[in-house]
Amino acid sequence: MKVIATANLRGGVGKTATAHALGAGLAKRSYKILFIDLDSQGSLTHDLAADRSGLNSMDMLIGSAPVEEILQHKEAWDIIPATTALAAADLALVSTGKEYRLKEALQPVSSRYDFCIVDTPPALNILTVNALTAATGAIIPAQAEIHSLQGIGLLNETLKQVKRYCNRELVIYGILLTRFKGRALLSQDMRANIESAAEALHTKVFSTPIRECISVAEAQAYQQDIFTYAPKSNAAKDYTALIKEVLEDMKGDKNNGY
Repeated sequence: MKVIATANLRGGVGKTATAHALGAGLAKRSYKILFIDLDSQGSLTHDLAADRSGLNSMDMLIGSAPVEEILQHKEAWDIIPATTALAAADLALVSTGKEYRLKEALQPVSSRYDFCIVDTPPALNILTVNALTAATGAIIPAQAEIHSLQGIGLLNETLKQVKRYCNRELVIYGILLTRFKGRALLSQDMRANIESAAEALHTKVFSTPIRECISVAEAQAYQQDIFTYAPKSNAAKDYTALIKEVLEDMKGDKNNGY
């Protein structure tokens, strides 16, 4: 099972939209998908119309219930939802090995799925570290603006520490430009800066940016994935290109089967 985390320490850059589209697009290619929401805001949980009243990702991390009991089964995928209890994760997860809770919890179900897509909080905390420790790869959504670039810089330090101490096999698949306005001069200038940031991360900027598209917000409001809600939209086309690029990059991975 490939575990892909969407991460950026800056909020509002399209992490949740990217996680949803990535998983939904892979599901339409007949891959078995598990979503995990590690953000206390629960945006992915909402967008996937999951139930927040029962067992959730915090229960998984503290070990109060096995992952098989926490899973919610949907027609095209499964999800482990989030609740506001995750806001206290740094206080609850303090024992030795706290960085490996997610990785250990996923082991019993790893053979059931082809991909696990993890949505992370926009913060440097134990939840982000758990996601990156469990991940085989990460995608960094970013807007072509200065604060998003700063978020990448902060994440870079976290990635270095995780790769050094917790997950030496972690691969950064690339930086994904979101809400992109190709004709804007500022976007063009910032893209060059983000490409420099990608070099510092020893990764790339994905070939196709995700263009600004109102259909993304509308799909979230109706709790539908972008391919179902607006299959002909720019966002659907761009996320399709992203998925193709990610799968192509994985072809060189050892024993990946993709």
